Amino acid sequence: MVQYSWRGAFTDADVNALHAEGFGHRLLDDGWNAQVERFSLGWVTAVDGGELVGFVNVAWDGGVHAFLLDTLVRGDRRREGIGTALVQAAVAGARGTGCEWLHVDFEDHLRGFYETGCGFTPTGAGLIALA
Repeated sequence: MVQYSWRGAFTDADVNALHAEGFGHRLLDDGWNAQVERFSLGWVTAVDGGELVGFVNVAWDGGVHAFLLDTLVRGDRRREGIGTALVQAAVAGARGTGCEWLHVDFEDHLRGFYETGCGFTPTGAGLIALA
């Protein structure tokens, strides 16, 4: 049974592996614990049988706006509702801190997941590639 935890414990190696698989890049050695402790409002872990199977980061502006980043589910566990449950837990966690808005950017192929599956309302947005 998958357990979802707001600000749950995780290892950098586990999130690095999820990130590399989810975004299709080489395995990096990012210090996720230090990053989220310093910069994030919170995060949600999804753990099953002691293994991290999902993760989402909730960044914020220090005020009332929170932002979903890096929604990740292990490849062999996708399409089980884990991603939706991660987002639901992130919504509850952000709401519990007093945030009034939760934003998310996503690629077009994820529109159904975020809008239909998770209840986000479409809005206009802009983007500038910096690299």
